Amino acid sequence: MRHDFDSSPTGLHRRSLLLGLLAAGCSSNDAPLQGGWVGTHPERGHRLRSELPRADGPLKKAGVLIVGTGIAGLASARALARRGIDDLALLDLEDQAGGNSRGHALAGTPCPLGAHYLPLPGEQAREVAELMHELGLAREAFGRTVWDERHLCHSPQERLFIDGEWHDGLLPPPGNDTARAQYRRFSALVTQAQRELGFAMPTRRAGWTAGHAALDAQTFAAWLDGQALTDTRLRWYLDYCCRDDYGAGAATVSAWAGLHYFASRHGFHAPGDEAAEREPVLTWPEGNGWLSAKLAEPLRDRLHLGRTVLRVTEGRDGVELLAWNEATNSPERWQARAVVLATPLFMATRLLADPPHALRQAAGRHRHAPWLTANLALGEPLLLRPGAPPSWDNVRYGSMALGYVDARHQLLDPTPRPPLLTAYVALPESQRGELLQQPWQHWARVVLDDLAQTHPDLPGKLSRIDLCRFGHAMSIPVPGVRGSAALAALNEARGRVVVAHADLGGYSVFEEAYTAGVQAAARLRL
Repeated sequence: MRHDFDSSPTGLHRRSLLLGLLAAGCSSNDAPLQGGWVGTHPERGHRLRSELPRADGPLKKAGVLIVGTGIAGLASARALARRGIDDLALLDLEDQAGGNSRGHALAGTPCPLGAHYLPLPGEQAREVAELMHELGLAREAFGRTVWDERHLCHSPQERLFIDGEWHDGLLPPPGNDTARAQYRRFSALVTQAQRELGFAMPTRRAGWTAGHAALDAQTFAAWLDGQALTDTRLRWYLDYCCRDDYGAGAATVSAWAGLHYFASRHGFHAPGDEAAEREPVLTWPEGNGWLSAKLAEPLRDRLHLGRTVLRVTEGRDGVELLAWNEATNSPERWQARAVVLATPLFMATRLLADPPHALRQAAGRHRHAPWLTANLALGEPLLLRPGAPPSWDNVRYGSMALGYVDARHQLLDPTPRPPLLTAYVALPESQRGELLQQPWQHWARVVLDDLAQTHPDLPGKLSRIDLCRFGHAMSIPVPGVRGSAALAALNEARGRVVVAHADLGGYSVFEEAYTAGVQAAARLRL
């Protein structure tokens, strides 16, 4: 959900939608809600704001310490273990590994808490492709990659509620010939950017030119205005795509980020384009929690969860670390030859006793989007609305929320059961405090009132709602972030302490996090 609104009629309309959505949280319901917060413990991270405890207690030792068990941290550990470095310990303040890619279970069904799909890796995502083969998701046959269809998103994949009915796919149908021409022109501009500049995922494989820098110096909305791409439906869709991947809208993210969304993957195909084809994605009932669980399983004896790291100090002969054991409510001391900080850059800056200049500079540029997910167990199926049939991913046109996926869509069990919905909301940065302070019932109402715009019968069929909040869910690629010299320096830095996180790509997706983790392990001086 974007937080910088323009003053155009479209921007004002979006502002009213957002205010209406948030105001809806005050509505009443006779039946008390069943549910609560799950998954994250914001108060643990806020220990960094308090005075450090005395560094007493027994000293624990490891060859390499990895702070953070998100995808980047798990990838670093996997890469080090494959090199024969077994003396590893991974610390995380949460009670479950996986970071933004964790799973949950509700009403007997797995469901995601965060990221819920992975596009098929392109040729530049070599590390990710290798992982997919090792996990048995892909194999080579007659010179081509064959994917296990059980893990590909089942059809129907996506639909959009617009003009009173469900429409196949998420791209709104153009309202007239003028709009259709703008769709085609944007498609041509994306193709031109792919051909002349080059885009890749992970982004570091694409290079960086003056053309990229020019795009990174302006917002996506400004660039679209400059191209006279003003159609309301096209702009809503492009804004939705930015909020979905980056946590903020086109008026906030850079033009580089807006084009990268399409040019680094499947391009943009206007309605009627014969080349248009639905992008295949990998997904599971628990979303990318399936992947994080696979990565964490071989490391289970090295995981030290519920440990909030408070300070990392590099000395002459090694690195010392102070952590807080959340279970025993006491400090722990650790010592290692080297440390991988697999945390957001702003956290790495706070953890290090003496952060390098490049880290301080890069962290100062980054802004992070707060994020809310809600898993809803229903007691009955939802009433059908006109148009396309129920799909995995479902979005309402005009909504400032991001829609929902059905966790049961991917189950191979044919037994008829009501859907289990996972709804997503990217909040403006200004709402971070409210997300952390308001009770879960307030945010449950926000989610329910938005979903009721499409499914009026949903609130009455809800049996339980579990919500997960991420105060700093993902880095927003605002202008200047991707092209900063400090970020480039961090991607090359070597030493006994290195950083590994999707922030190093300027935005947060699995491909960036996993590659950053593997490369950080290679840059570690042991």
